[in-house]
Amino acid sequence: MLISTAAVLGLVAGTCAGYLVQADRPPTKLPSLAQPLSRPAAGQTSKPLPAAQDRRVRTNGDLRKLLVKKPQGAREAEWVADADGWMDLAAYAEKYAKSGQKFSQYIHDEFRRAAVASWTVDGSYTVEVYLVQFHQEEALAAVEAGDNGRHWASWMADAKISAIPGTGDGETFVHNQPKPGRAHGRQAYVAEAYAWRGDIEMEILITGSKRISEKLIADLAKRQMERL
Repeated sequence: MLISTAAVLGLVAGTCAGYLVQADRPPTKLPSLAQPLSRPAAGQTSKPLPAAQDRRVRTNGDLRKLLVKKPQGAREAEWVADADGWMDLAAYAEKYAKSGQKFSQYIHDEFRRAAVASWTVDGSYTVEVYLVQFHQEEALAAVEAGDNGRHWASWMADAKISAIPGTGDGETFVHNQPKPGRAHGRQAYVAEAYAWRGDIEMEILITGSKRISEKLIADLAKRQMERL
């Protein structure tokens, strides 16, 4: 008991001595909390990116200019030429069986605009490329749209699925069996691609009388994503 009491008194005495030493020392001057911001030296200010490197400048401009170009000799689809390369939400939603549901969903997802390119090569296959842009003030709608497209494409058990390099989760889907009603009511072979970058979702659909080459849609998807 005496030993414990002596130990406690020793600790208290040591603490008091420390406070007394600190009290005898002159106060240490602290820096002011209100400090002026230091300005960068002349010539060291960061310069804005040139328009060619600033993605936001490109994607806020004419979206049609970001579409991949049709190959030489291909014939542009008349419905694209008539619309001058643009699609409003009503026209875009008509691509889907449940167009009313798709229209309402994209209103909720803050659809901004869509650009489209389409062409036919040698009468053997037709290509459709869509760039769909969202406002994205409330949600990452471009990501969700890409995920939704990949989800439904992967439901078909016959699909050969491949990643699109440099896109994270972008994928191509080449279906081994023809699908009914895809080419003016006739059966057609189908290949699809879905990916996104920033506020833009990319969709590619290729339909033809023969199985679509995996290289064809892979190269097209890669070139299109490189333009975004």
